[in-house]
This record gives sequence, C-alpha cells and structure tokens, in this order.
Amino acid sequence: MRVGLNLVFFGERAGGTGTYVRELLRGLAGLDAPPELTLFVSKAAPASLRAEDWASSVEWVTLPFGPEDRLNLPEVMAALPPLARRRRLDVLHSPANVGPLATPGVARVVTLLDLIWMHRPEEWHPSRWTRFTTRTLSLWSARRADRVLAISHAAAADFPRSAGLDAARIDVAPLGVRMPDAHAPATPEAELRERFGLGPGPIVLSVAQKRAYKKLDTLIRALPDLPGEPSLVLGGPSGDDEARLRALADELGLTARVRFEDWIEAADLAGLYRHAACFALPSLIEGFGLPVLEAMSYGTPVACSDRWSLPEVAGDAALLFDPEDQAAVTGALKRLLADGDLAGRLGRAGIERAREYTWERTARATLASYERAVGRG
Repeated sequence: MRVGLNLVFFGERAGGTGTYVRELLRGLAGLDAPPELTLFVSKAAPASLRAEDWASSVEWVTLPFGPEDRLNLPEVMAALPPLARRRRLDVLHSPANVGPLATPGVARVVTLLDLIWMHRPEEWHPSRWTRFTTRTLSLWSARRADRVLAISHAAAADFPRSAGLDAARIDVAPLGVRMPDAHAPATPEAELRERFGLGPGPIVLSVAQKRAYKKLDTLIRALPDLPGEPSLVLGGPSGDDEARLRALADELGLTARVRFEDWIEAADLAGLYRHAACFALPSLIEGFGLPVLEAMSYGTPVACSDRWSLPEVAGDAALLFDPEDQAAVTGALKRLLADGDLAGRLGRAGIERAREYTWERTARATLASYERAVGRG
C-alpha cells in the first residue's frame, strides 16, 4: 500500500501532535509489512524529523509554505491532491484535523484529534476568525474523508453526537507511549531544581497548554494546603489563561513556588517526570491526554480529571477527581503527597497501564483504517 502523510503543519514545536506523528511513523515503518510512505512536509519541518531512524525508508516531498505562512492552506488544498495522484498513492492521511477536500483517485483519512474548539471555543482560542476557520475546515475535512480516525473511544463517541459524523466511518487508534530508557538523557534532580528555581520540597508537575479549560488554577489554589511546601511546574505552551494564572499565584503569595515554562527540552522533561512527586491534569476536556500516559510510563503517581478521555486512558492507575470541585482536586494531591504507600502503588500500576499503550498498536489500527478507506478491509 502506498500511503502519503500530510505533514505541512509540522513545525519546530508541534507538541503532542508532533509526538503522535513521529511515533506513528516509527510504528508504521516497523510493521512486518509496512506501507510505502511518502511524507509531504514544509521547509519549516524540524531537521530532527529527517534524522529519525526510519527517515531513509520514506520518500520526502518538501513544499514551500510552512504552518505560519498564509499560503499554507491553499498549498494543502490545491497542491497536495495532484502530488498524491502523481505518486499513485492509495491513501492520503492528514493527522492534524485538516486535509484536502478532494483527492481524485486517492482515498482520504483524517485524524480528528478532538472537538475542543467546538465545546470550549472561547477558551480554545480568542480569535473568532481562527475558531471559525478551524471549525469549518476540520468539519469539512472529516465529512469528506473516507475514514475518520479518533485517538480515543471517548472522542469517537463524541463525533457523531456533536459533529454529525457517520459512526460507521470512524475508526479508533488510541495513542501510545514509548517506555523510557534507563539510559536516555534525563536532567539530574539537583540540576533541575537549580535551573527551574525549585525549592527543596516535592515537585508537582502538570504538562498542558495555559488555557482556561485545563483548569490549572485549581492546582495553584491547592498549593497552600499541600504538605511539604511543594513547587508546581506548569509546563506547556503559553495561552490566554497564563496572565490570570500568574496573577492568581501572586495574589496567593505563591509566585516563588509556581514555575511557568513555555517549552521544556526533552531531557529536562524526562527529568521532571522522573523526579516529580506526582503529576496532575485537571482538564475539563481532552481528546486523549498523552501527558498522563507519559507520566505513568515513568512511574510518576497521577491524579487527573474524571472527564472525557482521561478515565479511559488512566483506568484504575490514577486518582480521578471532579476538576470543578476544588476540594476534590486538593484532596487528591494531598493524598498522593502524604500517603507513600498509595503513591507507590499508583506509580507501579501506572507503569503497567502505560505498557498496554504501544505505538505499534496505534500503527496497526491506523493501517487497518487505511485498508478500510481503500476498500480492502
């Protein structure tokens, strides 16, 4: 099977979507009978993508306009279809919501990551135009695709209900996690504490965009009641809620104990996962919740929201709480920091849970969707 992937959105800081793409490609290339892959990228694609161990086995096609260029969208809609047809592709997969609306002779698969822009529009992005274009293009892309991939069963159940998609055209390919290598680069704890200005107390880690629907304010409000005077590290892209979160930390006298980090390098993030006393994600809505799985893979005890896909991902290996109940959020964190036996038990359960989510499984489910798209499955 000849498969093309629409990666023109891929820039230096592609975040969780970037992780999904990298690991999906690794998984597809590692299958016993891998598809022939053609990657459509822009000049903005990171050099590290071409340095992956699977990079020499795929065809690279570089387009001129990157994700920040206003011609990026016309490039996707107008340039990709003839390029795909010229290469006699069976399938063109767009893994980040938006893809060409018509590709004569080539089946289309679109990964619809979530519908957060529909359920929490103002919190997702302040620009009305961005919200309109994202909603319009994502729904058009999904409705015209031969198959739609969801990254969780919770998301798959939501798509027919909220977006009117045909449930019979939706496939589920849950994300995975690569279990950490004991010898992989991870910044030592002492260096981390110095670099990020962390005190001697426990580290509470959260990795999420600074958006209101992530409910990160509940973690800041919990700090005064937690034992050991922990530091809170909020890692993830700056968003419209960051100013409010900083003001809240100042108001509560917690400025020195809350660290706002826009981008955390891989070795530092690995170190934080290894040395954090617990990980927390109080989000109101997630399409999957990859940071929860990443924390579990390191044996970090997890407390997370009981909404949307998070219970599906965490299973019984995390403390679940109502993210709109401050007492519940504070209580869950307090239990993890105060009860060593509970933290250890959840840490071990998290490792076992993470092992169930392999990228090979993601790749196999994705390939099965490709086969259905071209009528082979």
